[in-house]
Amino acid sequence: MSDLKLEKAQLWQLEDNFSKEKDGGKRVTVQFNPESLKVSFANQIEKAEGAGDQKGSPAIQFVGAGTTKLSLQLWFDVTQPVSEAATPQGEKGVTDVRKLTQEVAFFITPIEDGKKFKPPATRFLWGSFQFDGIVESMEESLEFFSPEGKPLRASVSISLTAQKITKFAFRKVEDQPGTGGSPAPGTKPMTQAPAGSTVQGLADGQGKGDNWQSIAAANGIENPRMLQPGQLLDMNVSAGVSGGASVGAGVSLSGGGSAGGGVSVSGGVSAGGGVSISGGVSLSGG
Repeated sequence: MSDLKLEKAQLWQLEDNFSKEKDGGKRVTVQFNPESLKVSFANQIEKAEGAGDQKGSPAIQFVGAGTTKLSLQLWFDVTQPVSEAATPQGEKGVTDVRKLTQEVAFFITPIEDGKKFKPPATRFLWGSFQFDGIVESMEESLEFFSPEGKPLRASVSISLTAQKITKFAFRKVEDQPGTGGSPAPGTKPMTQAPAGSTVQGLADGQGKGDNWQSIAAANGIENPRMLQPGQLLDMNVSAGVSGGASVGAGVSLSGGGSAGGGVSVSGGVSAGGGVSISGGVSLSGG
């Protein structure tokens, strides 16, 4: 098991002018990192004078205000371990997933400013990726419920918008030593199990079919053929798989009006690995 510290994505409340983190402002750490980040840009084209005239060369195009948008999806699940950083302050043993998602909802809730309301200035951080803007939209889906009706799992889709197009902001991060080779468990997002899926099927779909037993064991799954719809699995566990086979065969034929033959095949799996094949053919005639 790797002892590397996993970098988690965060949401910070900024000063209204986006200059720095707000003193005493809200800071939220996600439970599971997003699977992907989508950044889109849009320019507002200004109509030039005489643009309706089709004669001559096309008019030069100018642009007005541009926008940059970040879209991502976050998962929260109280049936999985919740780190101290992702737990709301003062909460222990969270059993309702909305206790976690309401922390994200803060960033779309308008704040009263005199007679008007304004959304909090927000920064999304994940490793070297940084995006400053306001949360334009948020959509929450409650996916799984307890027998008492408490929501246990939720997906949250959010979009942040900046009212300009700027160069990418690169946050400086320190590379952790020993990151070569197989990724540490949890360095990639959790995989959601569709209805009727199995650990073997999910592993095969990611090219990890020979490691499904280790994946099931690492996720504490007793029956790999009966996954709950929407159950989250860490498919990136590192486990060694080794095997070996030993095959032996012999054929004996004798002439003189009679023929006898036999084939013997044996196989086994050994932790040390390796394949051993031996064979022999003996012919005699008279």
